[in-house]
Amino acid sequence: MNTPLIPLHVGQTISLQTKRLPHCSKLGNATCISNRGHYSTVVASMLPPKETFGGVTCKEKTVYKDSWVDHLAIRYLSRSLQHTTGFSNEKQGYESLTEVATMVSRTFSAAMQQELVIKSLEKASPKLLLKMIKGLFPASKFMRELSALFTVLFFAWLVGPSEVRESEIEGRTEKNVVYIPKCRFLESTQCVGMCTNLCKIPCQKFIHDSLGMPVYMLPNFEDMSCEIIFGEKPPREEEDPMLNQPCYATRCLAKQWHGVDCSSR
Repeated sequence: MNTPLIPLHVGQTISLQTKRLPHCSKLGNATCISNRGHYSTVVASMLPPKETFGGVTCKEKTVYKDSWVDHLAIRYLSRSLQHTTGFSNEKQGYESLTEVATMVSRTFSAAMQQELVIKSLEKASPKLLLKMIKGLFPASKFMRELSALFTVLFFAWLVGPSEVRESEIEGRTEKNVVYIPKCRFLESTQCVGMCTNLCKIPCQKFIHDSLGMPVYMLPNFEDMSCEIIFGEKPPREEEDPMLNQPCYATRCLAKQWHGVDCSSR
């Protein structure tokens, strides 16, 4: 007898009464003690699927409550990137930024993506102020710690909440590290290639060129955290282990929406 299939929706639970086989005292070809069938109730429930990144089960997406100042900053950066790349969209808030980033990832090579982001940052940043800072405050402990504190205070809208941590430079302890428990951009795009080509590499180059200070960004693709180490020179791209990470197979927006081969290199 064929058993009909009953479709379930996520969160739906049903009860079924099924007839069990006769109970036997042994497994295999043993003689049954009772030839009388029994009925039992089976409860079936459809649960939402779980996905993992590198063996880590995904949790619910972080919900951000952006202030009006945050919205202005997000809009400003998104418009700057749209103006530089020629792409535009009607989406609002952070979704507008991730949408244009996805379009850039879909259209351009990794090298061109990095160049476009650097141009966008140059347009969005006050050149005169950066030039003054670079001249008045050359690479020093004060500048490294100030940069870390500035990032924590004023860039939560872009990368999410973060905190200042210590590291050792030339035998001295400095508060020059920004630790981001879960990067907002990486969580929003779910794309390793977009993280490295639209954030990590261009930001490292932009900060070094505009402030004269090396910086190394260390995203953790297992838990989506990130460390920004001001004052540490990044390795060459071909030697950077962060650039050899394959993208997420099932969650990447660029792959889902546009079928992009978005490897980090």
